[in-house]
Amino acid sequence: MAILPIIEAPDPILKKISKPVKVVDGYLRALMDDMLETMYAAPGIGLAAIQVGVPKRVMVIDIHEDDEKPEPQFFVNPEITWVSEKFNSYSEGCLSVPEQYSMVDRPSECSLKYLDYDGKTQEIKATGLLATCIQHEIDHLEGILFIEHISSLKKQMILKKLKKAKM
Repeated sequence: MAILPIIEAPDPILKKISKPVKVVDGYLRALMDDMLETMYAAPGIGLAAIQVGVPKRVMVIDIHEDDEKPEPQFFVNPEITWVSEKFNSYSEGCLSVPEQYSMVDRPSECSLKYLDYDGKTQEIKATGLLATCIQHEIDHLEGILFIEHISSLKKQMILKKLKKAKM
């Protein structure tokens, strides 16, 4: 396994729409293992393949608490099939938008259809932080960063800070 470089905003690759995966094979499982190691090292709770420069519809998530055993989840070609009408607000951050956080409103629950690590079709209903994380990572697969969900003034301030930090 390897820790991969995480692409940071405003890199235009983060705006790319990721392509569906045709088959879950050894290459893809190795990519997911590397993504998981990269996410843990960052540290983060979710990572989409596009964030490491691979425009495929793949994401990894682990929302376990620090004192709990890791519970990694692998999602290939994830598709949200339902969202609740009720919304939750979470302070979201992103490994591609380092050290920047903002409150984002998202549906509090969602249902998801996807392929797992072994290529088997799965369906889950997610609530709370998992639902938020799933929606955040699927946004990445659509070329959307969490800062697209906040006011344009806050977004511009965050982008300005990121550009300044790179100088």
